[in-house]
Amino acid sequence: MAGRATSKQVRHALEAYESAHDPMDALSAARQLKEAAEALELAAVAELRHQGGTWVQIGTVYGTTKQGAQQRFRASLPHK
Repeated sequence: MAGRATSKQVRHALEAYESAHDPMDALSAARQLKEAAEALELAAVAELRHQGGTWVQIGTVYGTTKQGAQQRFRASLPHK
């Protein structure tokens, strides 16, 4: 499954957020969590596309069109 290392980063960032002792540490952990979650999302999209998933399927998940999904993710995916 895509993004195993990235899912570990999400868990680590979430743990850092939950254990933050002050607002600055919480903010830093929240930023790390957001970045790790975005990387996990992109890895999942890339894996779905690699396995033959369509842009229509991805668009459905996000409540958008095929074109909306392509605009959101295509430029960030590894090129074949």
